Amino acid sequence: MTKPVIGVLGASGAVGRAAVRELRALGHTGLRLGGRTASTLWAIAEEDPAGHDETVWADATAPDGLRGFTEGCDIVLNCVGPTYRLRATVASAALAAAAHCVDVAGDDPAAEDLREAGDPARDGRTVVLSAGALPGLSSLLPRWLAGQGLDGASALTAHCGGLETCSPTVAHDLMLSLTSGGADGAAYGEALAAVRGGRRVPRALRTAEDTEHRSFPGQVALQPYLSQESERLATVLGLDRLDWYNVHPGPAVRVLLNQLPGRLAAGDDPAELADRLILAADLDLAGRKPWYVMDFELSGTASGRAATAGLTLRAASSYRLTAAVGALAVDAVLRAGVPAGVHFACDVLDPDAVVRHLRARNVADLRPTGAAAGADQVEEGVL
Repeated sequence: MTKPVIGVLGASGAVGRAAVRELRALGHTGLRLGGRTASTLWAIAEEDPAGHDETVWADATAPDGLRGFTEGCDIVLNCVGPTYRLRATVASAALAAAAHCVDVAGDDPAAEDLREAGDPARDGRTVVLSAGALPGLSSLLPRWLAGQGLDGASALTAHCGGLETCSPTVAHDLMLSLTSGGADGAAYGEALAAVRGGRRVPRALRTAEDTEHRSFPGQVALQPYLSQESERLATVLGLDRLDWYNVHPGPAVRVLLNQLPGRLAAGDDPAELADRLILAADLDLAGRKPWYVMDFELSGTASGRAATAGLTLRAASSYRLTAAVGALAVDAVLRAGVPAGVHFACDVLDPDAVVRHLRARNVADLRPTGAAAGADQVEEGVL
């Protein structure tokens, strides 16, 4: 049987490099590595010389280059951005080449573009969007937590952030989280909003400067942001209340974040502001080890009584978390574990399988607390 051709677009970037390694760990070899830096692609290919990886120059913003990369692929894993600019560009190119697609980003606007162009299910093709850390794990982990010792859930509080390098994609997406809506009016979420009574409520929360949180070292800034993924999560879990905070521990980044809303409103060049964010993150990280944390606290009932279940994930890199979820999504599609059509990763990946993979591969340390602690110990014993 001929092995499927897996194209990794952006293989020379932080997420792409890690995704190649995750795919290899899942048994996938002979990959097609695409990117704009030939020397980096060659170096990645040489990490597994027996795999016969192919390197191809590819640029997601160049139609000809993108077409040349996707042709002949069975599935494309997109690890490039920024999301607001590319939207469904890569997924559409993959579908035009009769390939499936997994995008580590790609959120609601990308899904809308794809569905308006025609349901890929008609041709038996699958697109999985938001197959990363955030979005992706940000919904998968709370779904896993809801099954750990609770009879039902009513409220979720989440804190996610870390100290690490800032890629151009992350910088642009971070700026979108400071305002309501995205490029060309596309809705990505709403700053300061939260879920109350099962519905989005604008300006329900406030930003907290120079505060503390038990799962994050030192002083941090807490920035409330309600994404469309989080709203869908609240509906799936039947939550009455959901508070989501992006956590920013670095002082240089925090200072710049305070200035960005005004600068964006004044019409400053987003590309220049993104460069400043990247520099600020480098300054904050200088001489320190990178880290990333996702902390969830779910309130509900257990045996008819009020109870809480918590989960704290600690990792050395959010980029590797994203790569792991993306690779798992590719593997699931190739095993026919995902139906044809357009999906979000959190709706089609098995949360239990994702958690087992993160632990088995030492991608992250996951510590359940409260009702989840006992349930997780039983599960580990059964396995």
